[in-house]
Amino acid sequence: MRQAQKYLIDHSISPSVQRLAIMDYLLTHPTHPTANEIYKELLPAIPTLSKTTVHNTLNLFVKHKVALYIDIDERNARFDGNMEFHIHFRCKKCGYIIDIPVPETKNLIPREPDLHIEEVSVNIKGFCKTCSRS
Repeated sequence: MRQAQKYLIDHSISPSVQRLAIMDYLLTHPTHPTANEIYKELLPAIPTLSKTTVHNTLNLFVKHKVALYIDIDERNARFDGNMEFHIHFRCKKCGYIIDIPVPETKNLIPREPDLHIEEVSVNIKGFCKTCSRS
């Protein structure tokens, strides 16, 4: 929880109990959760938590660049606390999502003098090892 608190303060976000819990969840659960998954997981510990608070907090995190909005799942918005540049892989059968690290990014991102690139996302879809066997 201390890591989440420092992270939020470093990004000019006031660390309320709800914000700390949501940030801590993102940092400790690299599962690319939906807002509803986060809500269901945190509700027993924070009975006053609302779905609106979770949604608003996640939007705030994305705005302040402490979380990523991931559009790899056609049915659900997903979120990621890993702000290092990486690729997302999603299995088309079971929905499993993993991060794939990208050690060398300088040749991946175009350097166009007329463009000010603020965000890059790369999503790959296919079949995980388990699903490709079945």
